[in-house]
This record gives sequence, C-alpha cells and structure tokens, in this order.
Amino acid sequence: MNPVDSVDSQPTDRTIDRRSFVNRFAVLAAATSLGAVALPAVAHAAPPAVVPAGINPNAYGDVRPEALADITELTIAEAASLIRQGRLSAELLVEAYLDRIGAFDADYQAFNLVAADDALASARALAGAAYKGPLHGIPLAIKDNYYTRAYPTTANSYIFKDFTPPFDATAVSKLTGAGGIVLGKTQMGPLATTRATTPDGRITTVNAWTPADPRTNPGGSSSGSATAVAGRMATSSVGTQTGGSITAPSNAQNLTGLKPTMGRVSLYGIIPLSYTRDHPGPLARDAKDAAIMLGAMAGEDPNDPRTLGLPPVPDLITAATPVKRGNKVAMRWGTRVGVIPDFTAGSSETAAARKAFLDKLAGIEGIQVVDVRLPEDWDTLTSTAFNNVRLPERSEPFLPILRKDLRSFGVSVTGWLQGSMLGATEYVLGQRAKVLLLERVLDDLFEQCDVVLQTSPNPFDAIGLPELALPIGFDSAGVPVGTILGGQPFAEDRLLAVAAAYQAVTDWHLRRPANPAGEVPEPISVDPSKSRKPFAKSARGRVSAAPAPQGRGRLEAHEVAELSQ
Repeated sequence: MNPVDSVDSQPTDRTIDRRSFVNRFAVLAAATSLGAVALPAVAHAAPPAVVPAGINPNAYGDVRPEALADITELTIAEAASLIRQGRLSAELLVEAYLDRIGAFDADYQAFNLVAADDALASARALAGAAYKGPLHGIPLAIKDNYYTRAYPTTANSYIFKDFTPPFDATAVSKLTGAGGIVLGKTQMGPLATTRATTPDGRITTVNAWTPADPRTNPGGSSSGSATAVAGRMATSSVGTQTGGSITAPSNAQNLTGLKPTMGRVSLYGIIPLSYTRDHPGPLARDAKDAAIMLGAMAGEDPNDPRTLGLPPVPDLITAATPVKRGNKVAMRWGTRVGVIPDFTAGSSETAAARKAFLDKLAGIEGIQVVDVRLPEDWDTLTSTAFNNVRLPERSEPFLPILRKDLRSFGVSVTGWLQGSMLGATEYVLGQRAKVLLLERVLDDLFEQCDVVLQTSPNPFDAIGLPELALPIGFDSAGVPVGTILGGQPFAEDRLLAVAAAYQAVTDWHLRRPANPAGEVPEPISVDPSKSRKPFAKSARGRVSAAPAPQGRGRLEAHEVAELSQ
C-alpha cells in the first residue's frame, strides 16, 4: 500500500445520510426566490480521514523523462515535486508557459487577458516565501467569470465589459493563498452559455487538438480554460458548470475535469448563471491534479450558504493516489461501476472506445462493472422541458437590463428571453420534479451501483451531484474521446479513486496535441546546465486577446440556445 493510506477505511459516500441531502436540496430549490438562506446540514458519520496536517506526501511523485525535458509537460504533482526539492523555480515555469502563450495563443485564443509581468512577480515573491504545499508556484488559468480584483472580469459579455471587481472570488483567493499563480483570464462562452465566442457570436477559442479546424467543438463555456491546459499554456485551470461546461471541454480536449457536489466549492465572486446549478471546479491533466486543485478550492465560506453544514473535505489527494497490491493496480475501495442502457450501443468509434474502457475497468481488482436500470420516468424527468427550469434563474437578476436593452446580451439573448417568459407554475413544477428525480437517483440508481457512467452531464448538474470527466481514447481523426462518471453526494473521493486506478493502467491522459504551425519555442529543461536563447514571442506585460480571427465562423442566437448549458 501507499503512504498515508488511512483514507482506505471508507469513502465519503458511505458516511452520508442521503435523506438529509435530499432535504437540503429541496430547501435550496425553494430558496431561489429568497436569496441567501440557512440550509439544513447534511447528516454524516465522522469521516475516517480528512486532509492530513502539514504536507501530504501523496501529492508528490516521480517525474517522467519527457516532463524533465520540457517543463510545460509537467503535471501539478510533478512540478510540485521539483519545486519542493529546489530543482525548479516557479519563475522558470511561468517563463516556459509565457513562451507558449506568446507563440501559440493567437491561434488557440484560449486567453482574453495574460498578466505576464504580474505572474512573474508572483513567482519571484514565492521564491523567498515559506513553502505552501503542492500548488506553490503552479501557474493557473482562471475562467473570466471568476472575480479577480487586479483584472477585469467580463464573463465575455457586453454587460460586464468594463467591470473590475473589488475582490477575488473565494475560489481564486483559496488557490492563490495555496501558492497558485494567476497567468491570466480565459475566453469563455458569453455569460457562460456556449463555446467561447465574442459576445456577438464570432468563434474564438479552438480545440487544442485541431487548431486549424474551428468546427471541432472545444467543449462548453469553459473551453478557453480547457484549451489553455491542453495546449500546455497553463498547468491547470478552473471553470464553471451549469450544464456540462467542465465535463464537456475536458472530454473534448483529453483532460480530467471534476464538477463537485453543489456547495463543495464556494460560488461567491462568480458571475451567476443558475443559483441552483452553478458549480465551480478544476480542469486538470489527470486525477491527482484534479484532487490537488479541488482540495485547495473546497471548503466553507460564510459568504455562500451553500457551503455551510456540509461534511468535511476528505483527503482527496490520497484518494487520487493509485493503489498497488503486489505488482497490480487495484481499486482503493470495492466499487460497483454502473453501466446505463445503450452506453456501448452502436458501431461508432465512441462506442468502441467505451467498450474498451469497460474491459480495462473490469480488469482492475476491486472494480465490478454492472448493468443498471434507470429509475422510473427517467426520460420525462430528464427531458428538455424539465431541464429548462434553469432558465428563469439566469433571467431574474438581469431583468432590468432585459427590459432596457436586449442587445446587451449579444448572441446569448434567446436563453434570457426564454427564462423571462417561463410561467411560475411551470417553474415550481420543474423544481418539484428535480427533487423527485434526486430521490429516485439516490434510492433506485445508487442502490445498484456506487458510481454510474453517463453519456450526458444532465441530470447530475440539475440535482447537484458530482461528476468526473476523463479521457478514454481517440477517434480516427485524432480527436479525444472521453466519458463521465457520476457519483453520490460528496463522492468526489470515490470518483477520483476510480479515475486514478484507470489512469494507472492506461496512458490516454499523458498524450498531448501537436503544436500549431509556426515558430516553436525551445523547450525549457529542468537541467540547469542547458541554457537557451530568450524566445522573442514570449508574452510580456498585460496582454488582452487579439481580435477574433476571421474565417472561424459564428454562432447565431438559435444555435446558442440549442447548445446552451
């Protein structure tokens, strides 16, 4: 077994009283018209292990040779090992990413602001500071709906185009307090609706795996955050999910994305889309990195009542550390992975990748792959009609602007109009349907399994349950194929353990896309004896995004409404 394995006794989902989570969710659904209210606590047995005091040794490990040769290949865990040992400086790591941003972001359009000088200054300041843990000196990309007091927060919209917040979002302050360095803000769907475009719909961010083909969707509204990590312009990033905008970009770009349980991470200081469905979370290179990020972001925040009265954050890093019994990888806890009907149906490349994924899972000791039946009235309760109950929640805060000037919403206006016209009876019925759906998922679906495979983020987004996206292969065009694991309330530790076990026996998550055409900066090695010439195109100063390239196409309002999360 690995060190610090006291977490092995039981995962968090075995300590949670499901009924108390349903009661809390019902109050949250009813509270949308009241704003901040006190929510009932989630009853739970004392977790067997929480985050260890001091530095968790499971956050560090061996570094791959290819990552030693090019430090933009490093995962958080690898970079943390080198920084902690004094073999790599945060300043050099920032420099390496600024080289790639300068060389390639005109093609990728992942960032709408790069704070190069500030990032370098932060890295230099950390050189003389006490070591803060695995995020110490790690360069991060922040989605542009997270408040940042030093930089504008636009949500890529006309409404917020001149807005600079007076404080950082709680999640941002937690990341920087843990030693993370903000490289810049990322492109996103206007007001967090669809793939990244300008507010008037011109496509900006491309998928890092197909930079010359803008038709390949980079994912949902967190697509800039995904492309920044996939294109090796940041070690990790954060996004938000209301209807798939962490899991979809992660699946589209070969990343491991984690959408936590509602309330696990504070939404304070994040421009809202839906009071009952917004979830902040990390987009990372593997399960260990996702655990490091979420561990830093998670926890109570008195400014967000959704974070209060919850079980303590468990030791996510150890949960995401692969276990070996003898010479074979094994699952940390015995886990039944549920396969929904038609998960592998058909002869598509995606179906083939899913079959191979299931075969690999079934070969891991401690994992049992089981077929599950869906709860009664599943199709009705997960239909578009009930899913649209989210729309009034986005419209209500913006009603004065809707009445004054529809043009302020740009290409995403249709969703706001739909929300303003949904009747009160339909809205209340939809909220009641969500509670019924949650009851049936917990009482019926999770009686058959511990983790369930999904083909869509819906309905787990709607009912506040955690999801983890991970890569499982590629299609014949070289575009990543991923899947989504869904868990019980606060089961992030079990989801991470499944992903870690799978990633220990596969290498999909280690594959990186080719660079766009053009001048390529010389890789920066960990070896201090290998000097290099300064790269002329390295990002410097504070750089706003270049204008959206011509010829990438645009999304019309009806397309945004169809794709909107």
